Amino acid sequence: MNLRHQIVALAVVPLVIAILTITTFITWQATSLAQSSIDTFERNMLKAKETELLNLTNLARSAIEDVYAAAEANDEAAKDRVRSILTSLDYGKDGYFFVYDYDGNNVVHPRQTFRPGHNWLDLTDPDGNQVIANLIQKAKEGGGLYQYKWEKPSSGTMADKLSFAMGLDKWQWMLGTGVYLDDVFAQTAAAKADLREKIGHTFLVVALIAVPAVMVVFATCMLVTLRERRMADYKLKALTQRIIDTQEEERARLARELHDGISQNLVGVRYAIDLAGRKVRNHADDASGAIDKGVEALNVAIKEVRRLSHDLRPPALDDLGLTAALTALSNHFSERTGIRTVLEADAGKDRLKTEASTALYRVAQEALNNIERHSGASEVRIKLWSNRGRMRMTVSDNGNGFEESARLGRTAQQSGLGLRNMQERMAHFGGVLLVRSKPEGTVLTAMLPLSANVSLENRTEAA
Repeated sequence: MNLRHQIVALAVVPLVIAILTITTFITWQATSLAQSSIDTFERNMLKAKETELLNLTNLARSAIEDVYAAAEANDEAAKDRVRSILTSLDYGKDGYFFVYDYDGNNVVHPRQTFRPGHNWLDLTDPDGNQVIANLIQKAKEGGGLYQYKWEKPSSGTMADKLSFAMGLDKWQWMLGTGVYLDDVFAQTAAAKADLREKIGHTFLVVALIAVPAVMVVFATCMLVTLRERRMADYKLKALTQRIIDTQEEERARLARELHDGISQNLVGVRYAIDLAGRKVRNHADDASGAIDKGVEALNVAIKEVRRLSHDLRPPALDDLGLTAALTALSNHFSERTGIRTVLEADAGKDRLKTEASTALYRVAQEALNNIERHSGASEVRIKLWSNRGRMRMTVSDNGNGFEESARLGRTAQQSGLGLRNMQERMAHFGGVLLVRSKPEGTVLTAMLPLSANVSLENRTEAA
């Protein structure tokens, strides 16, 4: 995996984590809210059961109150009558009243007829709770609720049961009734199962939406990356081809210069020297004149070599700085073309790095070449100054303007640099190149940032 893919992956992974985190949080919050609702529902159901038990117990007490209130502690006839009344007070298949004395002996049990007459004080449920002993204790304390497991008459299975026990202290009896809670727990279990199903469905829906969305984002990033990669490769190939074309054109130009200028001058020197040699051998009087012509031709060749060397890399740029190089460039341009050239430069021009100075020099050189070829100008002004430490250079002319010189970009690229290359030279240092053209002339402005300047430490060391 290359760096671009790693960057894309690092961008997608946080998105995936964020989506999963949000999904988990929403799921947890929904679960908590639903669970809270189910718990509230269960509490309300149990509360309703408790209220129902109190009402049933009060009903039973009311049914036996007249007999119980008039009876004595050992009134067996009254006790039999109360047993008969409580046995008949049933409600539904699983609703009945039961009575135990404080010693644990069963007195009334309409659904389990084997219990009356036997002691059940030590009876325990599957959880190990002493059911009868605890119910009697609740009755002695003035009445209360107690939950345990008991056989359900309608089904014969053990189920949770909530009972209310109250005391008939005169007879040492515990009167109670209860309701089974399996229906309540069944409803809450069904609600919880439905909750889990809905949460799973919600999570699945979110996943089905989030995962494709992440994949789409990842695929989009990959496509954008591939597209940018192709564009970068295309631009790199174009730049490489332009560099190759520039090199070949520069070589062709140098070959023409060498062949048409220096080569012909050197041939003329050779002929002059041959002629002078023959005249010397023949003791001719005008041998010195032939030698003088050869020297003159050789001087011309030397000037051509210097000119070519200056065009390739002016020595003044390295030895004397940018201002001196621009001065030589403008003077040579004025002498060669007859176009009046004015150079203005301030004292801060030599604070630039060597590469930045070269870039400004090449921009000026190419601008002058374009003015010579296309503008028809009679005057050129080059201004070099510093604006708050940032170097600026303008090259302006009074020529035909941009409309007449629309061939600038195409022709300049063919000649080796071109407007685009000048822009790239400035962009390399974080600068910009602006071109403003009017019918009365064109102004080219090159601007460099502070980073193109030589640092204070480097200037001190150089000094």
